[in-house]
Amino acid sequence: MTTRSHTRGGGILGGPVDGPERLAARFPACPALPGLAVAHRSSGFAGRLVALAGDEVVVVGQTGLEKRFRNAPGSFAVGGQPVHLVAPPAAAGPDTISGGRVSATGRTASGSRAVVGARARVAQPSRILVEGVHDAELVEKVWGDDLRLEGVVVERLDGIDHLADVVADFSPGPGRRLGVLVDHLVAGSKEARLAAEVRHPCVLVTGTPYVDVWQAVRPAAAGIVAWPQVPRGIPWKEGVCAALGVAEPGVLWRKLLNVVTTWKDLETPFVRAVEQLIDFVTDPGAT
Repeated sequence: MTTRSHTRGGGILGGPVDGPERLAARFPACPALPGLAVAHRSSGFAGRLVALAGDEVVVVGQTGLEKRFRNAPGSFAVGGQPVHLVAPPAAAGPDTISGGRVSATGRTASGSRAVVGARARVAQPSRILVEGVHDAELVEKVWGDDLRLEGVVVERLDGIDHLADVVADFSPGPGRRLGVLVDHLVAGSKEARLAAEVRHPCVLVTGTPYVDVWQAVRPAAAGIVAWPQVPRGIPWKEGVCAALGVAEPGVLWRKLLNVVTTWKDLETPFVRAVEQLIDFVTDPGAT
């Protein structure tokens, strides 16, 4: 477990130049709570808010299609009224930091030393890619404070079949590093083969042996003895839900995410993989 000491200070998932404060003041602030019904005014895309990460908003439509929009003041409407989506207020108390919560030991959920009252840093060119929305939410839950202070944005890859193309489009280089977190990165897997094809000094691919990021949550934290064995041919999430008596994956995932409070609730391979990526993209000596 790497312990990071932050000395500098918006979100992790990826306005006007003149007078942003004046523009923001024209629209009422609306807390960006997950599940909030919103409509993107310029495109007409409507759905439920998945996440607010810095200056970007992730929205899922009725068909399950997810889109990412820049969160300019007035760009979204709630109940037909233009608003400025803002981060929900953190739990009250003197230990609040950058939207997260500092423990009594002065540590963030990732175990890093907290800097109370520090402001989030402007997003840096380097990025971390994860396979899906659940991976992104889990990283945010534990490492969100660290990433905001470092100005690192986490973006969804939605599978790695086109990883080489994604890396090429990103154009990594000095000061523009790319970290990629992959599920099921084991010898002989498709994921391992695709990851091995990426050879660039400014790109690091790490991963875990788990079929799905759900398995990164320790069974004890989830209140189970072990993750169920799912027979071949059955979608893993659906098989797990059936074995645990849960109606549908979305319900189980929210329960899992709620029980994770610190890195200690996660399996070591996942923690190690994420920490390696954060260290890689934030290395001040990188050239």
